[in-house]
Amino acid sequence: MEYFVEMTTHVPSGTPDATVDDIRAREAVRARELAAEGRLLRLWRPPLEPGEWRTFGLFNADDERQLDKDLASMPLHVWRTDAVTPLSAHPNDPHAARGGQAVEFLAMLTITPPRGTAEQTVEHLMAQEAIRAHELAQEGRLVRLWNPPNQPGVWRTLGVWSARDTGDLQATLESLPLYVWMTVEATPLTPHPNDPVTGAAS
Repeated sequence: MEYFVEMTTHVPSGTPDATVDDIRAREAVRARELAAEGRLLRLWRPPLEPGEWRTFGLFNADDERQLDKDLASMPLHVWRTDAVTPLSAHPNDPHAARGGQAVEFLAMLTITPPRGTAEQTVEHLMAQEAIRAHELAQEGRLVRLWNPPNQPGVWRTLGVWSARDTGDLQATLESLPLYVWMTVEATPLTPHPNDPVTGAAS
């Protein structure tokens, strides 16, 4: 099973630089080990405030117990809090992993059909959405899709998208048939030095 993890690190005040450097170096080694084992799939950096350490990670684990064990094995865990979102397969996921030739964005798409919308209309748009998602995957714009836990009457899709900039991402999302019912929360991502796909750590 795959999990999206937001990792926030708070280094205690007064910690010597040498200690921070040592733990970060050991973190990079452990990230490579987890990647080699197929447990760490991706790492990204969202925009950061001064002094803030945050990392978005995509992990693969048999269950949350295994994930907790993997997260605890990472040296920065002593200073970190983790927010975990379990992910399930999305029918339009292209099952692709693509390096950073363009900017990657993490986008939570929340789809809320208007009350009283005919079921036939919903089914038609969902079928069109699947076709368009496949086209965007073929073009390299849609990298991955997952279903996070949903609430009744609301669908959420978590995706990694590739675009030249925010305007290009917006144009891509507007091409989705379900965009008419969609709200978007998009976060630009930059390569993380320990990401197993982009190879920034090598």
